Amino acid sequence: MRSRLAARSTRLVLAAAAVTALAATTACGPEDPTENGAAAPTAASTPADDAQGEASSGDSATGGESTSASGSESSGGTGDKGEAGTGDKSGYGQSCGTNDLDFTVTWEAQPISHYLITAKAKSGITCYLDVNTPSVSFGSGAEGVASPVGQGGEDPIKLSGSSVAYAGINVKTTEGEGGKQFEHVIIATTEEDPDPAQVELPDAPTVDKPIVTNWSTKRDETIPRVI
Repeated sequence: MRSRLAARSTRLVLAAAAVTALAATTACGPEDPTENGAAAPTAASTPADDAQGEASSGDSATGGESTSASGSESSGGTGDKGEAGTGDKSGYGQSCGTNDLDFTVTWEAQPISHYLITAKAKSGITCYLDVNTPSVSFGSGAEGVASPVGQGGEDPIKLSGSSVAYAGINVKTTEGEGGKQFEHVIIATTEEDPDPAQVELPDAPTVDKPIVTNWSTKRDETIPRVI
């Protein structure tokens, strides 16, 4: 009887020891790396995460390509608009501005004395003199503005290459000694032109109530006469 009790006591002691060891193991668990200063482990990406990353990367790349294509299309549209706005205007009648032309002024003695303006388009320019009469003046005063006499004229006159247009000036239409001397004449294609040309005269004539003819391609139509 005593031997059985001893055996049972031994089994109880062993069982208690096993329970104690198990409890100690469960309570302590594996050492927490953050408690001893070690960095927390990084989670490894799963195949699903990798696939999602690749999809996101692919979408981003595709989006970049779309933006670039859109930019190209926009540039093309702007270019077309620019070409339409600044292309060759000769096909639809660009008006000649004063700075589109080169002017020369010569003295003509026959059949009556007068000054002849010759206008020629600058290299590479094609334009039209669609305002029939040039704006001509001597000095800045109103008394130096040449009055149009309406002689000759074609409307419009195309200027390009070697083609030229003429206009005639009579600088003094009054009798006597009145008037002022000028060495330059101011010429513009229109009265509103902001950039008129100042052309040197072959001499310094006395100017008083000047007159000017219309533009013409024929020199003999530009002899200014008082009507």
